[in-house]
Amino acid sequence: MQQPSLGSNPATNSQTAGNVPELVIILIILLLLATAVALITQRLRIPYVTGLVLAGLPITEILSRQIGLDPSLVLNLFLPILIFEAAINTDISRLRSTFKPIALLAGPGSIFSSAIIAVLVKFGLGLPWVPAFLIGVILANTDTVSMIAVFKEIRVPSRLSTIVEGETLFNDAAALVLFNLVLVVYATGSLTVFEGVKELLVVALGGAIVGGILGYLSLPIFVRLNDPLSSLLLTVALALGTFQIGQFLGVSGAVAVVITGLIFGNLGLAHSSSASDRITLLSFWEYAGFGVNTFIFLLIGIEINPATLWNVLPSILLVILAYQLGRILSVYPLLAGLRWFDRAIPLRWQHVLFLGNIKGSLSMALALSIPLTMPGRDTIIALVFGAVLFSLVGQGLSLPWLVKRLQISKVSEVMQETGQLQIQLIASKAAQDELDSLLRSGVLPKAVYEELWASYQARIAQSEKVLRDLYNRHRAGQLEGDRKGLDAIRRRLLLAEKGAVSDALRKRIVPEDLVQPYIKELDEKLLTLEDD
Repeated sequence: MQQPSLGSNPATNSQTAGNVPELVIILIILLLLATAVALITQRLRIPYVTGLVLAGLPITEILSRQIGLDPSLVLNLFLPILIFEAAINTDISRLRSTFKPIALLAGPGSIFSSAIIAVLVKFGLGLPWVPAFLIGVILANTDTVSMIAVFKEIRVPSRLSTIVEGETLFNDAAALVLFNLVLVVYATGSLTVFEGVKELLVVALGGAIVGGILGYLSLPIFVRLNDPLSSLLLTVALALGTFQIGQFLGVSGAVAVVITGLIFGNLGLAHSSSASDRITLLSFWEYAGFGVNTFIFLLIGIEINPATLWNVLPSILLVILAYQLGRILSVYPLLAGLRWFDRAIPLRWQHVLFLGNIKGSLSMALALSIPLTMPGRDTIIALVFGAVLFSLVGQGLSLPWLVKRLQISKVSEVMQETGQLQIQLIASKAAQDELDSLLRSGVLPKAVYEELWASYQARIAQSEKVLRDLYNRHRAGQLEGDRKGLDAIRRRLLLAEKGAVSDALRKRIVPEDLVQPYIKELDEKLLTLEDD
């Protein structure tokens, strides 16, 4: 039996080694280009990701043959990194308080929008049903990166920001599940409604179970790791491994990564022994997400060929109209009915949710992942690429303008002062906690500890005094219209009460007939608070 030998193909190895310097040069060019884009977008005050796409367009002919947007790379490497980074920075308590609008938009809203787009594309362009539904699913997806990037530059109410982040986070997972379901229909030729619903539930719930198990299994390992660099390795393995395990088991890897990231970010990081370790880990993931975004959107610009899109421009315009109409008919009617069982979403916010329907890397990766045997594959890719280009440039540039125009980000002087005082309180109390830890570990002498602790206590006392004065003025009616800062605190407290009582009910500590009226009273109080 012939034994395999290392380096058995010298020609292949030599060719690979010869390509490395060329790839390094291309990488350097892209990094320098991204740096220039960052400087220009900061000066012009336009979204960074939009600038990256526009910068990539002129160099399409130069680099597109040497590098490309590999869908396998995006789905198996880039996507898990982006989802995990977003998930670990998402507060579950905030997510829980906005779960109903998020579930409406990412669930029924996504399916309804996909169906509307598919019908319009089917009858408008004469495409078969399967390609039409593929376009619908691909373009019903909202890009996580683009929306969060805009909201990082412009302050918006935290409830609106949470709804957008939560929808885009779960929308990625929903798009992958629906996309695979349409491919099943293409492969088998038919699928009943019952089988489709069953497949969706198995894939989505299976992904949630896998993510929950892996997330909880990682917690005791993370707690025992005192080295921040080892913790980084664990999180990278967790993000990429969770996605691969989910895919291997036939469930949604994206859903699994979302759940794992939420568990790790809300339970794992809270038990980190050192604040510096938490900062190191979060900083790493922020840089990883930023780096992945940079390369993805540059590659999107390089991948798109304007000359090719020009040839099918009328069809692209119809597709753009279709996905915008799908978004309109899924956002406004669904959120109009939300007032019957949750706090209403202001109409101005709904305008932002409509225009914020920006497409991005996942849409392009899904389009490139369509099987080569599917008729009209090249047409589908061209239509999706054209819609993505319009979305990133047109909507990406107009969204910040719309947010400012609607005065959603308007903040009063009192709210500004309250926010600064809250930051001082949070920072000072965190520093005191770290001092306590250093004293217990023997690193800090007690005399030094007492001096530093007292200096922070003075800052806390001053901040609390000013906040108390603001609160008393508010109660006296002197600050009419500046309730939002205090209402945000009240909401956190009421949600904490609701969570504690619900936990007590699950553990059978208190009777249900007493709990339900109390929870109803808490819900009524929550509905009276202004949106933060």
